[in-house]
Amino acid sequence: MTNRKVLTVSNKRVILKRHVTGFPAEDDMELVTATARLAVPPGSAAVMVKNLYISCDPYMRRRMTKHQEPSYPEFVLGEVITTFGVSKVVESGHPDFKAGDLVWGMTACEEYTLITKPGSIFKINYPELPLSYYTGVLGMPGLTAFSGFFNVAKPKKGDYVFVSAASGAVGQLVGQLAKSTGCYVVGSAGSDEKVNLLKTKFRFDDAFNYKKEQDLNAALKRCFQEGIDIYFDNVGGAMLDAALLNMRVHGRVAMCGQISQYNLECPEGIHNLACVVTKRIRIEGFRVMEYFGTYRKFEEEMVGHLKEGNITYMEDVAEGIEKVPAALVGLFYGRNIGKQLVAVAQE
Repeated sequence: MTNRKVLTVSNKRVILKRHVTGFPAEDDMELVTATARLAVPPGSAAVMVKNLYISCDPYMRRRMTKHQEPSYPEFVLGEVITTFGVSKVVESGHPDFKAGDLVWGMTACEEYTLITKPGSIFKINYPELPLSYYTGVLGMPGLTAFSGFFNVAKPKKGDYVFVSAASGAVGQLVGQLAKSTGCYVVGSAGSDEKVNLLKTKFRFDDAFNYKKEQDLNAALKRCFQEGIDIYFDNVGGAMLDAALLNMRVHGRVAMCGQISQYNLECPEGIHNLACVVTKRIRIEGFRVMEYFGTYRKFEEEMVGHLKEGNITYMEDVAEGIEKVPAALVGLFYGRNIGKQLVAVAQE
């Protein structure tokens, strides 16, 4: 057996410089240059990958703040920010992966990552589709939309469905899945351009720009004269409060995210909880990690939708690892149109 020379390469990475309060800023993070040894420790089942695409997702904001009772594992100051991504295996100590394999799963905001727990990565089965899709429609956001809508909201044909943050990574898919189930679908978004996309590209029945509405309750009453059966909630706060007033008896609220609350020192309260009693509403939160065991079934079904043209997906791609801070911060100002990701390397 010949001893191969282990290559050491430059490795640009984005670290958390300080814990965030309020809205995140680009200088809460820092681009630093380290080195990476393109090898795995002898005898370990680790996998060394070259990152191709990195995902920017709203939940990451929760991990940037020091919480007394963390709901997610917090990022460590001075260490690389972890996230989902698409990668190419460089070296593997794990029997399920070999050099050259394309994978997606939990990696980090850097050029090369040593993945010590390969249980968190999946081999890519459909490399003929855009690889970036595995940060979105075929990755964590896609599984979130699919499992949240079908397993938590439990739609029936003819249901009236409302989706907030509807042009985002998850919302655009929930709306299209609802349409393919035979539901009536309305979405809210934060610009006229996004509203237009919802109605034209994503086939929503109606949509509104929440920033132009004086009264969210009135906006929902206008769009849902018969009331709402399913509210897929990505924002929380005032929109959730208004939705509760407009739910039908035995309505379902799938609570996926709370992006309107992540940057507040003191989260807003919900005032219309009496509706939950009087209308017998079911409110259920969920975490996508619980559904990772169903990923292969989901992947096959979603690929079918994509190939048949039933689902279209929109991405907002920033180029270069140095764009991670701006891309991540931009999520909280609504700068992205569609799924926000960063292309790190071309393959």
